[in-house]
Amino acid sequence: MELSNLQHRLIERLRDGLPLGKHPYADIANDLGTTEGTVIETLEQLIAHKVINRFGMIIRHRALGYQANAMCVFDIGDDAAPDIGKAMAALPYVTLCYRRERVAGVWPYNLYCMIHGRDRLTVRAQIRHLIARLELHDAPHKVLFSKQCFTQRAGKYGAPRASVSLPAPTETRAIPDEVREIS
Repeated sequence: MELSNLQHRLIERLRDGLPLGKHPYADIANDLGTTEGTVIETLEQLIAHKVINRFGMIIRHRALGYQANAMCVFDIGDDAAPDIGKAMAALPYVTLCYRRERVAGVWPYNLYCMIHGRDRLTVRAQIRHLIARLELHDAPHKVLFSKQCFTQRAGKYGAPRASVSLPAPTETRAIPDEVREIS
């Protein structure tokens, strides 16, 4: 689907979320010089064509008292990974779940899930439950607790707002090509 000018502008306008107010779609329409009905119809088209997969919000979990989170990484057989991934994603405490390629000799894990909790003890209990429920006792895995949050925001898609020029690296390191590809 090739996007129209209005569709591009609407996606750009939604990058920072819906405006807070009684009539957010009318506010967006006003910004774009169109009608509320046109904004809603355009969103419906984008959803129908799967340009927009879901519409949601980001909750700042730390502000709600969820102080601990961990990325759990597992080495799951390739044939079993899709079913185990779906089962993981269905657990109420798993907030993110996805599969990636392994990097031979560097990183053996291919299934990832994020778990948030009020404290590390709770998160560890949820991880034990996940492992028991999905019978992953023998699956190699690691639990990576977050130390510091630098950002938490939705993905930004479409035309960039401004071009950013990064400086050339001043130091070179021997990093295998496979690792560079997954960064």
